[in-house]
Amino acid sequence: MVSENVWLVPAGVIGVYDYVIVGGGSAGCVLAARLSENPDARVLLLEAGPEASADEIAIPAAMSRLLQSKYDWNYTTVPQERAGDRTIYWPRGRVLGGSSSIDAMIYTRGSRFDYDSWRDDFGCTGWGYRDLLPYFRRAEANQRGVSRWHGADGPVSVRDLTVRSPHGKAFIEAAQRRGAPDNDDFNGPVQEGVGFYQVTQRDGRRCSAADAYLPPDVRAARKNLTVKTGMLVTSVLIEGGRAAGVTVRYRGAEESVRAENEVILAAGAIGSPQLLMLSGIGPADELRQHGIFVIADNPAVGANLTDHPMVPVIWATPGLRGPWERHGNAGVARWKLTHKGPLTSNIAEAGGFARSGPRLQAPDLQWYVLPTAFLNQGLTDPARRAMTVAVTLVNVASRGRVRLASKDARHRPLIDPAYLSDVSDLSALTTGVRMVRDYASAGPLSAITAGEIAPGDSVGTDQEVRDYIRANVSTLYHPTGTCAMGGDSALHAARQASVVDTMLRVRGVTGLRVVDASVFPTLPRGDTGAPTIAVAERAADIIVGRAPLAPDPVDAVTSELIVARLYSPCPWPPGVGEAGPGLAEVVEVGAGRGRF
Repeated sequence: MVSENVWLVPAGVIGVYDYVIVGGGSAGCVLAARLSENPDARVLLLEAGPEASADEIAIPAAMSRLLQSKYDWNYTTVPQERAGDRTIYWPRGRVLGGSSSIDAMIYTRGSRFDYDSWRDDFGCTGWGYRDLLPYFRRAEANQRGVSRWHGADGPVSVRDLTVRSPHGKAFIEAAQRRGAPDNDDFNGPVQEGVGFYQVTQRDGRRCSAADAYLPPDVRAARKNLTVKTGMLVTSVLIEGGRAAGVTVRYRGAEESVRAENEVILAAGAIGSPQLLMLSGIGPADELRQHGIFVIADNPAVGANLTDHPMVPVIWATPGLRGPWERHGNAGVARWKLTHKGPLTSNIAEAGGFARSGPRLQAPDLQWYVLPTAFLNQGLTDPARRAMTVAVTLVNVASRGRVRLASKDARHRPLIDPAYLSDVSDLSALTTGVRMVRDYASAGPLSAITAGEIAPGDSVGTDQEVRDYIRANVSTLYHPTGTCAMGGDSALHAARQASVVDTMLRVRGVTGLRVVDASVFPTLPRGDTGAPTIAVAERAADIIVGRAPLAPDPVDAVTSELIVARLYSPCPWPPGVGEAGPGLAEVVEVGAGRGRF
């Protein structure tokens, strides 16, 4: 260093930094903000897409306008053998903020069982629920204030929806009549139940990870932080077994950037394994097929791909206006002037969690209720008044893989989520469709619906429902697991091979980590934005050598098994009958009893 914030740059290199972060999505924004808190640390964040400055990003209800736009990687799967041999569109954010700039803003964390499984089943010491809960709280600025479950001083703004459709209200009331518990906080002591979601918004605008962690004032004040957009990273430079930097493609030319401390991949469940393989880290036979020199043979790179499969159930609602009827020019003008009104809706306003069987430890199904017909994965504008319940499997047994299509980084990889390859996934989704159809027969929903559009009245038997699912299943946009974290013991390695250790260091090289949803050993039961941020928060502490936040001191989390028994007075799946005890009563019974 020759003077403050001025460094010597070798010839042929466009920059030298301490930390080079690849990917400006949720994890990348967290890392850039936390690592640059030290003014002596030179931090570079590289994002392939543009800045997130467009109105359609900020307007919560404009999500569908972002699909297959310049802000979307616009991936497609390979034909899915057990899903009608269809290719399925996979949107992923190609913009600063990543998918948090194009998603539905739903803030859910998953079940405590997910993270305890990471710790107990996969040897990920330090990554259990008690370990991560302090990081969820640190990241969060919840309008409900500080509590055992929530934080109020973090960068991520979490809010209750100010616009709530009658469709969502009717679904909640109908599900309760069929025995589902009311739940106003899916991130509290109990996950199961139905209610309205909280969302990542601030003052009626989307609050992406870029908005939360890298607002203009932070970027302007930190001279040691450089954020570059429009920069496609093509490989990691590895010298003598150590990551020394990255190559980037910018305006048609290949350049290099040096990293004196670490290279950190935060390119997501598709981009991170692709970059590792392009850099010579992955399944040796596959790399050699593409003419890539093998630096570290690891068949786990790209494996363990897991996603939440979703199937829509749609009803006509002729008496209720659709969102497109309430938005219009007047709605846009109102939002621009006040950031209020129907355009603050995230569309998927209501929903909840349920179990497809009474013996399950935690929910395996999630509902998303939309006041519109969800057609062609949201790519087709609705032509009639309708509502959708997206039946989503959140405890997924099927596993797929990401493979290279070419050694050229500009070529998109081959994505195979292997939907429904495990028959148990199809069985659970079939039960889920049957459950929401039962909800629809209850008074609050039957009063506003006028016939089922999909699957339709002609689909009645379980076999017919299974055929419908195979023909219509698609993604809920939550790919994970392709650079899975794991412990070092032989037992854990036998259970599932890992790409990174519990410090998120890539096995087989030094100076290289992966920090994003690809490191999840298993997919959490819920949306992946909040877990990705929590993992990145803890990773930042690890990287700079700070002691991690102390685990939550008292394991007073309600046992989901106790909740299941209290909420299941009727035959399974829940049918017509009274709801179980109120949530407060369940929490009082279960609190303080530890794990079961």
